[in-house]
Amino acid sequence: MTKIRNIAIIAHVDHGKTTLVDALLAHSGVFGNHQEKIEQVMDSGDLERERGITILSKNTAINYLDYRINIVDTPGHADFGGEVERVLKMVDGVLLIVDAFDGPMPQTRFVLHKTLEKNLKPIVIINKIDRPNARPKEVLDMVYDLFIDLDATDEQIEFPVLYTSAKDGIAFSDLPDEITPELVTKSSIEPVLKTIVETIPEPQGSLDSPFQMLISNIDYDPYLGRIAIGRIENGTVDAKSEVTVVNYHQADKKSNGTISKLMQFDGLERQEITSAAVGEIVAISGIEDLAIGDTICSVEDPVALPFVQIDEPTIAMTFAVNDSPFAGLEGEFVTSRHLRSRLEREVFTNISMQMAETDSTEKFIIKGRGELHISILIETMRREGYEFQVSKPQVISKEIDGQIMEPEELVMIDVPEEYMGAVIQKMNERKATLIKTAPPERGYIRLEFKIPARGLIGYRSEFLTDTKGNGIINSIIDGYTPWKGDIESRNHGVLIAYEDGTAVTYGLYSAGERGELFIKPGEKVYRGQVIGTTMQKEDVIVNVCKKKQMTNIRAAGSDDALKLSPTLNLSLEQYLEFITDDEWIEVTPANIRVRKKILDHNKRLRQATKTKS
Repeated sequence: MTKIRNIAIIAHVDHGKTTLVDALLAHSGVFGNHQEKIEQVMDSGDLERERGITILSKNTAINYLDYRINIVDTPGHADFGGEVERVLKMVDGVLLIVDAFDGPMPQTRFVLHKTLEKNLKPIVIINKIDRPNARPKEVLDMVYDLFIDLDATDEQIEFPVLYTSAKDGIAFSDLPDEITPELVTKSSIEPVLKTIVETIPEPQGSLDSPFQMLISNIDYDPYLGRIAIGRIENGTVDAKSEVTVVNYHQADKKSNGTISKLMQFDGLERQEITSAAVGEIVAISGIEDLAIGDTICSVEDPVALPFVQIDEPTIAMTFAVNDSPFAGLEGEFVTSRHLRSRLEREVFTNISMQMAETDSTEKFIIKGRGELHISILIETMRREGYEFQVSKPQVISKEIDGQIMEPEELVMIDVPEEYMGAVIQKMNERKATLIKTAPPERGYIRLEFKIPARGLIGYRSEFLTDTKGNGIINSIIDGYTPWKGDIESRNHGVLIAYEDGTAVTYGLYSAGERGELFIKPGEKVYRGQVIGTTMQKEDVIVNVCKKKQMTNIRAAGSDDALKLSPTLNLSLEQYLEFITDDEWIEVTPANIRVRKKILDHNKRLRQATKTKS
């Protein structure tokens, strides 16, 4: 144990966690002399690489001197906080990375709070010191203020500080005056490894006690099946040995199994080993009946270990079988059985997500930590060949002492001063409270708000419009607040297709005069499909399949002269913000469409009249 160090790398999104791991792996020789360094190597998923974010926590390990350092790279986005919470059970210390310009952000506060709660040893890394606008000394003062604000103990606040440019693979104990090419050439990331070895305590536990390992993560391999990942808390374990799994939810529910493979992490690979002892992070295959939070123990003394309590979901969405006129045309998995099976598989490994039944066998409620949390699931399922439809996100309220409470978010906004008034006005309309402002820094002012979580639904794209793309908005759930009353969502109507058919230029040109379109000529549409947006208060029904009457040869070719405005290409997250309660998002491997829940115009009007009365 004295030669093992277990650490997690934590930070706000885009502050450089995965880039730092790349630098540590490169320094340790993982890529080899003949291999080209791969950037963001730990972000192995397609969505992670496309979006530049870490979604799932990843394990790796490197050797430094005669020490073995197990590293867990964690997500930086608040919606994946459940991933961070559970992997902190595997480590004894953390590298807290803070951007040398941004300073501490909402997720920095969240992950540091969880770290201090578990009394883990922090090492603070001020990253991106090579940025032209970096302010590392000011940022370090802000980090100290954050520690004090979170009631850190005197021992916790005595943390070591390193200054890094993870992109260049360099680190310093003392802040250099200037980052020159010569300095980069003769420097390395080694000070980080040296500080880890000297600062992070060795794992605790008893070598002589019966074997116990808490399952903190589950991976899947098509050849090995389920792979349980966790740290050995006590004792030793051998490959091929029989073990007992104690259920997290029911301590009296136990099952026996035999380890088929015992593995440890070695760079980017899992290496098969014959035995492992207390303090080591290992991966075990061969046991199917297990879940995150379960304890793998010795058969002779099966005692469960306590597991972390994950924060509750705050957002709920309905997943339903697609029943549009295009149902079954573009997806491979389209039935309620397919949908149920896939959602059950997701909540099994994604412990911060929950699934609930409805009064229909074709609809299921999925609860998560935020829109991004659930939208990643939607996009993953779409790419796997699933076809379904989802509702507008709804916040999950709860009753506390007889009062209805709703999730509240802490919002941090950096915006040019000229847009400050517009931002404050819109936030006030959404029941937000301004709690703090910071003096202008290089033309930007920082605003901090508390706002009901539902007040942010639909605001982010509006925020980018109001600030002409120059604003930055970050948020994190910050407890519950008494219900703040109605908040107006979309304040304009939509363009709705009049009939089934194929959109043509003439019909789209006429519709485009009423608003902005989502579709192009040649796309198939159906009655009740939302094909654009209008600034009018009421919805507008348009016939985009209508062709111009051809009365003579000259008129027949006149469509070619019509110039259509560019279409709106909204992302899945933007569609989730855009829709209202009476609409579905139809998700297929080929398309993402918006439609009214009631497709027939007359029935929809009668339903609206009945609702108002």
